[in-house]
Amino acid sequence: MSVRKQLRTAACGLALTGVLVATAQGPAAATPAASGPAEVSPVTAAEDAAARALARSLADTAWRTEAGRTVVRGGETGLAALADGARSRAAAPLAAEVAAADRSVLAAKGLGAGTGGLLTVSLTGDVDSRRAPLVAVAPSDDEAGAVTAYDTAGRRHTLSATEAPEAPVYVVGVDGEKAVEAGMAVLERELAAAGVSTAAAPAPAAAAAGTAATGFWTSRITSVRLADDKETWIKGDAEIFSIVSGFGLDGKVRVDTVTHPYLNDAGTTYYPNQILVNWSQYKYNLADTVMMEDDGDTDYSALAKAIAAALLTIADLGAYVPLVDPVVDAIPSSFWTDDADFVDAWYTLARETTGTRDGAGGNGRFTFDRYWVSAL
Repeated sequence: MSVRKQLRTAACGLALTGVLVATAQGPAAATPAASGPAEVSPVTAAEDAAARALARSLADTAWRTEAGRTVVRGGETGLAALADGARSRAAAPLAAEVAAADRSVLAAKGLGAGTGGLLTVSLTGDVDSRRAPLVAVAPSDDEAGAVTAYDTAGRRHTLSATEAPEAPVYVVGVDGEKAVEAGMAVLERELAAAGVSTAAAPAPAAAAAGTAATGFWTSRITSVRLADDKETWIKGDAEIFSIVSGFGLDGKVRVDTVTHPYLNDAGTTYYPNQILVNWSQYKYNLADTVMMEDDGDTDYSALAKAIAAALLTIADLGAYVPLVDPVVDAIPSSFWTDDADFVDAWYTLARETTGTRDGAGGNGRFTFDRYWVSAL
């Protein structure tokens, strides 16, 4: 599976087209939901269960008012925090159902219970409308033409892919930034356990001593721009991370992960001054970068095992070997639906690389400079 084959166009924005939203006096007749794929991911199933529970709870008008004020005031809100902190008794059953759904999400993403709850809720559309809200979950397929939502009676409605909604819609999702941060720790820890050099593995003593005494050169991102961040309006901001790979000082394949929490919108140039590569950790003057985006379903433990299995077959034969294709090819095919989207890749970045470099897929653009980090 080549890099080029992984490039995909963004899904259109999702909206309320051809669906009647229930009024405050009572729900309208539900529209049959479009039939989805036979397989539903565990994360999507958990989100769907939480969305149905939230929708049913909002039948209580006092709780609906309280929830609306809380979510509007806080923007994207932790769903467990919303339910646990509710004053209304109508939210009591919701708290238990959300807790169960959160446990399912953590297990599916290969994250420990210490990560905390990942399910979130946000409110979009016309929040001042008197219509009863719907509760939706972003579809598991980025290219899906419809998304299912639930009304306060628990009935299903179909939202189609055209434009942003004009009626109140609660959107249940996953805290991508929190998941990526925890996922990168899992990825590096499990890669290290499998024998791949990472930041989670101690550096060779000689290299560490040399670095501490002098400092090290890095490649720093001075600006970055994406043409497509792989996200629809219903999913919110993209959660982007990069996998940097090369050969470590011990001659083994090395992987470092870098998160880009500021990369929210396609077509916007960001100026992070963020270090991408620490060259003191690499044997050769070359490294590769694969940029990906967590759509919510990413199982970081499975991702680590897949990458490790591919990279551990590559030996240091005294010359640099590009590692982009092995990393991309190692990712299971299911990851190209609503798992870690491939965004772009940069081959053979050198310590001397400066200026603008477009990704191989033409979707991303980095500008680099060389930056010396002095020892204290």
